[in-house]
Amino acid sequence: QVQLVESGGGLVQAGGSLRLSCTASGRTFSTYAMAWFRQAPGKEREFVAAISWRGEHTYAESVKGRFTVSRDNAKMTVYLQMNSLKPEDTGVYYCAARPPATLSDKDFEYNDWGRGTQVTVSS
Repeated sequence: QVQLVESGGGLVQAGGSLRLSCTASGRTFSTYAMAWFRQAPGKEREFVAAISWRGEHTYAESVKGRFTVSRDNAKMTVYLQMNSLKPEDTGVYYCAARPPATLSDKDFEYNDWGRGTQVTVSS
């Protein structure tokens, strides 16, 4: 089990950038697959990006080419670099972890979750 704390959210104008961080505690972080999900008001939580312990990654179609997920196992941190932000990217962004396995875009396959960080993109 890992404990996750997100940071880096905020208010940004459309076209701007933000970098989210998710810092973990727990001995097994380096072996876990990590993911970012988001939830907009009145909508279901949706997958954004995921990265395996080896650095393989996958993205939702809506963020491909704009968002980049990365990790630093020595710092026990996973990042989400978000560029060319759009108002529809607004939402609470959550970090999630699952034991070593293939990458997944299904939230029910992730065991541990952070509390989220708010991202608001103004038009």
